Amino acid sequence: MEQNQHKPSLETVVSLCKRRGFIFQSSEIYGGMSGFWDYGPLGAELKRNVRDAWWRDMVTKREDVVGLDSTIIMNTKIWEASGHIGGFSDPMSDCRKCQTRHRADVLVEEQIGLDATLVTNDDGSKGFPEGIKCPKCQSTDLTPPRDFNLMFKTHAGPVTDEASVAYLRPETAQGIFVQFQNVVATARKKVPFGIGQIGKAFRNEVTPRNFTFRSREFEQMELEFFIEPGTDAEWHEYWIKARLDWYQTIGLPASSLHRYEYPADKLAHYASGCVDILFDFPFGIQELEGIAARGNFDLTQHQNASGKSLEYFDQESNSKFLPHVIEPSAGVDRICLALICSAYREEWINKETKEAVEAEPGKQAPDGHEARTVMRFAPRIAPTKVAVFPLVKNKPPVVEKAREVFLKLNERWACTYDQVGAVGRRYRRQDEVGTPYCVTIDFDTLDDDTVTVRDRDTMKQDRLSLSDLEAYLAERLS
Repeated sequence: MEQNQHKPSLETVVSLCKRRGFIFQSSEIYGGMSGFWDYGPLGAELKRNVRDAWWRDMVTKREDVVGLDSTIIMNTKIWEASGHIGGFSDPMSDCRKCQTRHRADVLVEEQIGLDATLVTNDDGSKGFPEGIKCPKCQSTDLTPPRDFNLMFKTHAGPVTDEASVAYLRPETAQGIFVQFQNVVATARKKVPFGIGQIGKAFRNEVTPRNFTFRSREFEQMELEFFIEPGTDAEWHEYWIKARLDWYQTIGLPASSLHRYEYPADKLAHYASGCVDILFDFPFGIQELEGIAARGNFDLTQHQNASGKSLEYFDQESNSKFLPHVIEPSAGVDRICLALICSAYREEWINKETKEAVEAEPGKQAPDGHEARTVMRFAPRIAPTKVAVFPLVKNKPPVVEKAREVFLKLNERWACTYDQVGAVGRRYRRQDEVGTPYCVTIDFDTLDDDTVTVRDRDTMKQDRLSLSDLEAYLAERLS
């Protein structure tokens, strides 16, 4: 997919998502709830398509990866062993002038650069580098950064006391690590192999922001790929390339993707490397996915805390070892937002030639042109694949034939049926939600069983036989 030369503003994206049923504010009729979002009819389809694409490519199609679906609430000892209860926090700072709360590390990154970090004072406390300001009021009177734990606490069982304390998982990875031996025993996989999981996670973010980019409830797609110690660098680079390539298969152009390698002083103490895949959002270049070489830290922690061996027995060498792991971890919600931002186009259409050019923001279409908004989703992730129209709605034979075609296609693809308004207006509605193909049934269809198929991107219309329709669509939607 070609790069969008005129990126939409975040406000434009939010407006489209509400208007067309991609994403709604959670609890909206009660004033909403910060950091929580609901996916509407089209958003739910888009999100499902992203999950399905990841699962198919990362799990189903690979012989060296299997799947897992672990629980959201797990034994509290897991979070103690992983370090989340004691150390899963973000630095928080308040502006004394306007009372706004901020993520301190984010302020530093946004105002100085991705490689910039908080200052460590002589007493071990954290501080700001020179020149950090409140983004709301520009004041430099900020409180010193202090840790804020991100875990959501709850209680499991009928009694609310310390013994019943539980936590909503802040990531899906730990469920994979604690089930490592069970998966090895039942899936009969040999190292190197991976365990993939998709699921909800929860973090009590200090400042949720940028629409769905940073939320308190979100969905992760994580792979833990277990490898022999000493092969970390090789497998790390393999998965970085594989993940960068994958994003292009779902419609994100290479020119919008960036690779950020963490400097040594920003790596976790157990990691030998970490690379983020970044996307050029309307609000800046931000992370889509992290790919970390985590060593054997997690398996070691859980082995020591549980007293149960998590070592892998290699029959070929007749030896045991704790595997190291490469972890590609992606956010479903961030990917969906990136896809919406990337797909959005405002175009001017030449009324005679039907050629399209990107519109210049804020300007009227030139004479002889009309404006359209179109979502150029890749077919594999488009929420609706095909729209079926009867040319007119007041001729029962045409409507009946259109319904027949719709029901048949809907068995194979996500389709929609629309008979309201002029055909041109219906085309525009489907353009704005990203439907790749529209099929129109007219009076000629009743005579010769042919239909008109219109392409979203080129707006070219082909006339073909109903008997060839499924094959025609299958070739282009695969």
